[in-house]
Amino acid sequence: MDKLAPKLIRRAAKKNYIAVILDPIYKVITGDENSADQMAKFCNQFDLVCRELKCAVIYCHHHSKGAQGGKRSMDRASGSGVFARDPDAMLDMTELTPTDAIQKQLHDRAACAACRELLDTRGHADAYSQDDVLSRARMLEISREYLGAADIRALDADIAARQKRADSMTAWRIEGTLREFARFDPVNLWFDYPVHKLDTGLLEDLQPDSDPKTTGRAGAQKRWAQKPADKQQQSKKELSTAFEACTMDGEVTIYAMAEYMDLRPRTVKSRLKADGGYWIDGEKVGRKEPGYKG
Repeated sequence: MDKLAPKLIRRAAKKNYIAVILDPIYKVITGDENSADQMAKFCNQFDLVCRELKCAVIYCHHHSKGAQGGKRSMDRASGSGVFARDPDAMLDMTELTPTDAIQKQLHDRAACAACRELLDTRGHADAYSQDDVLSRARMLEISREYLGAADIRALDADIAARQKRADSMTAWRIEGTLREFARFDPVNLWFDYPVHKLDTGLLEDLQPDSDPKTTGRAGAQKRWAQKPADKQQQSKKELSTAFEACTMDGEVTIYAMAEYMDLRPRTVKSRLKADGGYWIDGEKVGRKEPGYKG
C-alpha cells in the first residue's frame, strides 16, 4: 500500500472522486496483519489518500476464522485490533442461516406471487382478497377455479422456478459501529443475485452462530401480561384470527402468523406465550387442548 498510495493519488488527483474503494485490502497489505504497529502504519496510507484527494476511502476486510456471532461487530475482523479502531464508520456483514420454517415461508410467498400475477394477467384481479394473497392454499384453489389447464401447467412451472430461486438466496445482517454517531439497529437482508433486498421480518429472530444475545422474551411477556383487560381481549382475538387464517396452509408457524399480523416474529412469540392458550414447539404453533400440560 505504501507504493500504491502515491500512484493512486497521482492518477486520481484531477478526477474529483468522492470515494476510493479497496476490495479486499489483504491484496495490498504492507507488513504483518497481526502487528498493531505495522497495521497502524498501513492504515495511515488511507489517511494520506483522504487528505490528498479530499475524498472518502472505503476498504473491505474479512472476518477471522471460526464462528463470529459471539463477538461484537467491531471485533470480528481478521488480524490486529487496529482495524476496529481505525475507521470512522464500520459496517459488518454476517451471514445468517434460515430455518426450515423460514424457507417454507419463502416458498409460500413465491407461490402466492406467481398465482397473483397470473390471475391479474388473465383479468381475474377481483377473484382474490388481501387475506387470500397470504395463503398459498387459498391462492392455488382460486387459480384452479379461474384458470384453464394450460395456465395451471404454466403456473406450476413458474412456482417451481420461483421456489428454486428462493432456495438460492442467502440471508445477511449488517451491524455498524460509528465513531461520531449512535449505533444503528441491525439491518437484515436477502441476497437475491445480483442485488441485496431488505428483509420484511422473517430474519428478525435469527442470530449469527454463537451469538449470546437473547431476544428479551421474558420482558416482552411481562409487558403483555400487564396490558389492561380490554387490550388483552383484543390481543386474544387478533391471535385467534391469525391462527385460524394460517391453518389454511396446514401447519401453523410463528413466521406465518407474523406475516399475517404484520408484526415481528419475536413479538408474535411473546404474545402467544402471554396468551397461554397456545403451545410453541420451535417455530410451530398449536392451540392447547383442555388438560394440556407442556
